[in-house]
Amino acid sequence: MKNSLVFDLDGTLVDTAPDLMSAHNHVMKKYGYEEKPLESIRHLAGRGAAAMLIKSIDAQGNLVKNNPIDQDTHKQMTNDFITYYRKNISGHSTIRKNVISLLDWCKEKSIICAVCTNKREDLAIKLLKDIKLYKYFDFIAGADTFEYRKPDPRHLTNILDILEINKKNTIMLGDSETDANTAKAANIHFVLIKDGYTEKNLADIHHDHLIEDFEVVKDIASNYLKIKE
Repeated sequence: MKNSLVFDLDGTLVDTAPDLMSAHNHVMKKYGYEEKPLESIRHLAGRGAAAMLIKSIDAQGNLVKNNPIDQDTHKQMTNDFITYYRKNISGHSTIRKNVISLLDWCKEKSIICAVCTNKREDLAIKLLKDIKLYKYFDFIAGADTFEYRKPDPRHLTNILDILEINKKNTIMLGDSETDANTAKAANIHFVLIKDGYTEKNLADIHHDHLIEDFEVVKDIASNYLKIKE
């Protein structure tokens, strides 16, 4: 019987906010829009670069009406974001506390690990390779891996189908309502990570466990997945 942990990436495994916001501000400055502070990542992240830019431009709710952004411009801004971000993807991003300890433990216990992220697959792989986490994962599903992405539950369940793992033997870990809604729709046990990229009150986000230290996940996984010591 195979067990698995499926992780979100940005804000969960890795604090990528400094590099994401650097790319965001590079593009905003270039196209004459307002640059944003680091903490803006909480409401901008989660749905990919294209959505991030639109959300930032329309932060006041009516800016797009007053200063329309056409599809070609939006596409070019997104391309510029990705080009800049790819070159600077891991400059200031940091692995969250005890993530490596948990991933080493998973290897020891033969728990299969995967990533389910709304970051493009090529960017997710590059980031994980740059910060030396790539070796821990059996499958990485980005925003463009399938024809759907989170919060569509198929983004998660298709990973399990490919790895031939029962969802009852799976735990998903993420930091936002996008992850939570994905896991809930897929009927998969969900661990919510504190201090991630969300503006919502954590009590209002679906979760089975709420943690801030990944070391705790060892006990959660041992109990839920019935891992033998």
